[in-house]
Amino acid sequence: MATFVHVPATRITGDLEAIGRRPGADAGDPQLGLLRFDTDETVRAGVWESRPGGWPVVEREDTETCYILSGRALITDAATGETFEISAGDVIVQPKGWSGRWDVEETIRKVYSIGM
Repeated sequence: MATFVHVPATRITGDLEAIGRRPGADAGDPQLGLLRFDTDETVRAGVWESRPGGWPVVEREDTETCYILSGRALITDAATGETFEISAGDVIVQPKGWSGRWDVEETIRKVYSIGM
């Protein structure tokens, strides 16, 4: 059964659970924070934050849609070499199989949804 989820704005902008350094990071010290939403098994959603640093993404296993709440990062698409500067108000979709690179320049926070 589908689960309705409501998350008040104060939770979205509030403190997140510290979950450590981004696996695979090769630049900076991207410490992560996370707030998982209470969803069913068909979707994973929540708020994610990273401090400055960079890491490669190789062939994503799923599709993720994100709304950027704050901060700034450069995302490079491996297939085209194009780099996108993302910041508050932007929406990005990282499709299954996508490869590229994240370089967080200013602590970034996003709301994400990953379909299963």
